[in-house]
Amino acid sequence: MCGRYASTRSREDLLGEFEIDATNVDEQAIEPDYNVAPTKLSPVVLARPPRDDKEGEPVRQLRQLKWGLVPSWSKTPQLGRMINARAETVYEKPSFRRAFASRRLIVPISGFYEWFPTQQLGKGGKPLKQPFYLHRKDDDVLALAGLYEFWRDKEKEPDDDSAWLITFTIITTTASDDVGHIHDRMPMTVAKKDWEAWLDPRLNEVDDIRALMAPPPQGSLDIYAITTAVNSVKNNGPELLEPLADA
Repeated sequence: MCGRYASTRSREDLLGEFEIDATNVDEQAIEPDYNVAPTKLSPVVLARPPRDDKEGEPVRQLRQLKWGLVPSWSKTPQLGRMINARAETVYEKPSFRRAFASRRLIVPISGFYEWFPTQQLGKGGKPLKQPFYLHRKDDDVLALAGLYEFWRDKEKEPDDDSAWLITFTIITTTASDDVGHIHDRMPMTVAKKDWEAWLDPRLNEVDDIRALMAPPPQGSLDIYAITTAVNSVKNNGPELLEPLADA
């Protein structure tokens, strides 16, 4: 799974990297977050037609959405449960298949965290887990494959912005050999050459969409042990990314 990550790029960096016009950005500030957890707001890139021209060319947007997908048919907005969707079944699962067909996004992250059980036991007799940080060796952005969904509060009018909750999930797959010794799952990514197709809501053929996803190439990630301070979401700073001196 992918249950925690770092998102440290500035608004300006993301606008430039994904070629987004500054008019298509959420108003709230984008601050570095070194410990993004489910239910938190996080920057994502998506493409939608202009509001006044539903048949028009999709326009890229930089939005901040909540992590943990809530299906449109859910009776309540229960955040945090569907933080990941399995690549093997995402196109057919009721919770994800409609979003997979036309509501895809990219989650631009700096790197993600995974935990490996050690031989040392904690107070409850369970193995203590050592956190690791995984990021691209070239320090470029990791463009994770994700989906988003709209949920509406039926007790409010549709034109009331507060009636809408927009959430996202991250697609995962079986870990590559270099990551598998840490965890058996890892996020799917989208190569830069495929960003336009992945974000295009008009691309609806399942096989064509699935072909756009891939895990980070074998050997492309730098992986190292970090402080257990990352275990608490209350801790949030660049020190979380520092390699352990004795690791």
